[in-house]
Order: sequence, then structure tokens, then C-alpha cells
Amino acid sequence: MASENTSFIYFPRNSSIFVSKNGSAAERPAPYTNVIMPSLFGIICFLGIIGNCIVLYTIVKKKKLRSMQTVPDIFIFNLSIVDLLFLLGMPFLIHQLLGNGSWHFGATLCTLITALDTNSQITSTNILTVMTLDRYLATVYPLKSTYVRTPCIAASVICLVWLLSFLTIIPVWMYAGLMPLDDGTVRCALLLPNPETDIYWFTLYQFLLAFAIPLVIICVVYFKILQHMATTVVPLPPRSLRVRTKKVTRMAVAICSAFFTCWAPYYILQLVHLGIDEPSVAFFYAYNVAISLGYANSCINPFLYIALSETFKRQFMVAIRPTKEQFRINNSTTEASVCLKLASESTQQTQFLEDFSPHSPPVTVAVH
Repeated sequence: MASENTSFIYFPRNSSIFVSKNGSAAERPAPYTNVIMPSLFGIICFLGIIGNCIVLYTIVKKKKLRSMQTVPDIFIFNLSIVDLLFLLGMPFLIHQLLGNGSWHFGATLCTLITALDTNSQITSTNILTVMTLDRYLATVYPLKSTYVRTPCIAASVICLVWLLSFLTIIPVWMYAGLMPLDDGTVRCALLLPNPETDIYWFTLYQFLLAFAIPLVIICVVYFKILQHMATTVVPLPPRSLRVRTKKVTRMAVAICSAFFTCWAPYYILQLVHLGIDEPSVAFFYAYNVAISLGYANSCINPFLYIALSETFKRQFMVAIRPTKEQFRINNSTTEASVCLKLASESTQQTQFLEDFSPHSPPVTVAVH
């Protein structure tokens, strides 16, 4: 049990512990926390790091090959960085599960990891919201929005998203710290001066900023997109632009749906916890499953890119191709440029159907 002079609300998500209103931690079955959950979190962490590193490598390699970065490239690149930063908290979570919840890494790292964990989640929701607005412009104003949907503007918006996310987690920076226990150990917790009331405003604050408000915005925007696609007859953009917009919109919908499906149980349980004085073992099980889903979302995103984007698959194959082979293909393409002239129009139309944005240059294919 916590010492009487310690103020706190609850342990942050990266500690995987819920507490009662009187300050005592919920009892947990040892086999569950010492074997099952660490193994599950380890698998999620490993797959998530590998998948997001593949995404980052593919996009960076594309830039090194002097291919122009697209607006979706910038969004996906930053979303993968956020997912990687979010997954950095998992090793600490696993260590605490194996050590019965005790924290051995000092106060500074406790504050840093807790803030990083919260910031990554808020940044993810903000990036998804921006991606949804980008899909709205691309669908409703496919031709006019080309002047707004540029890589430069997208990068500026992402920088603003990161800045706002850091500002919204100021309470976490202020109140994350170590809580001493009677057994001589300490735990990483969120400490507030008045826990009787602060637990309510902080939970609602986090729920609204990281889940509810972005969810409402995204649902409204996608409703507008579907309404536009169902009612608009003329004027229509070129068929190639409509097909490409539909593909990217489908991927964006899948990413947003996966995010809110994975995080809804966690936030629902956070709200339910406000009315529970003594969390039960069943509640502890459900809460850890919800945490697992939240971390799994950072693992799922890279596989959604691979499954739903033919362009990403092609870029990845180019990225892993040996440099010598790329040089040989480029030389072959140059030698066949005369034959390519007759087929260039057809080739560019095919590439136009598959690329993410109108700023992507067509890929030249040699015809022998």
C-alpha cells in the first residue's frame, strides 16, 4: 500500500497497474503477469518494431533514389515514428510485470517514458485526423486541392501536430513521478495534489483529447466524403484520379478504424474505473487486454500498408533490391528510351492509377 502522505491518481498505462481509490494496487495472478502478459507484450513489441522499421526504411530508400516524396508518404513516415516511440515503453512494461510492478529506472526515466507514452498516443490521433482531412480534400476537391496538398505544406502541418501534442501533455510532465511503497520499492505513477478530484478531470482530459474529439472529427469527415461520392455526378475528375483516390481513402479508413477499435476498450475501462473503488481481478484481466490492443495497434499499421497499398509493396521491392541491380536496370532503361517513347502514355496512365498523390513522378519502364 502507498504511504499515507503520497498523492496520486493511478499508475500510467506503461506500468500496467490499476489502483483503488484508497491507494492500494489490485491483486494480480502471478502466472498471468509473470508469463502470459510479458510473452504477449514481447511478441507485439518485436513485430511492431520490425514492421515500422520496414516502413521507415522503404520511405527513406525511396527518397535516396531521388523519387519525390508524396503527402501520404509524409503522414505514414511520421505515424511509423510515433508507433516506434510508443513501442519503446513496452520493454519497461515487461520488466515491471516480471518484477511485480516495481520501477528500477529512476525518477527521470519514469517521467520521460510516461510523457513519451502519452505524447505518442495523442500524436497518433492528431496525425490520423490530419490524414482524414487530407482524404477529404483529395476526394471532394481533387483538382483544386493539388495546390494545397503539397509535401511542403504537409511537413509544416506535421510539425504543428508534434508541437501541439507536446503542449497537451504538460500535466504528465508536471506530475509523473515515483511513488514509494511500504515494502521499500517504488512505482512509476501520476502524482497529483488532490487525487479525489484530479482523477476525474485528468481521465476526462485524456479521453477527450486522445480519443473522443478526434473520433467525432474523423467520423464527420468520412461521412462527408461518402455523401459527396454518393451525390456527385458532374463534373468528375479523370478516372485515373478517382481510382487512385478511392484506393488511398480505403487505406486511410482501415488505419483509422483499426486505431479506434484497438483503443476504444482502454478508454471505456478508464471511464468505468472512475466508478470503481476496488478493481477486481476480472477488471485487471480486461484492463491488460485493453492495453495489449492499444500496443497492438502500433504493430498492425505496417501490415495494413503492405496489405492495402500496391504502391508501398512496389516501393519496398525497389528498396530491398541491390544497388548494382538498380544501376543495371537504370542503364537498361536508358538504352531502351527510343522504344519507350511509343509506350510512354500507357505506362504513365498505369502508374497514375497506383501512386499516392499527383506529385509522384511516373516510373519509367523499359520496353525491349
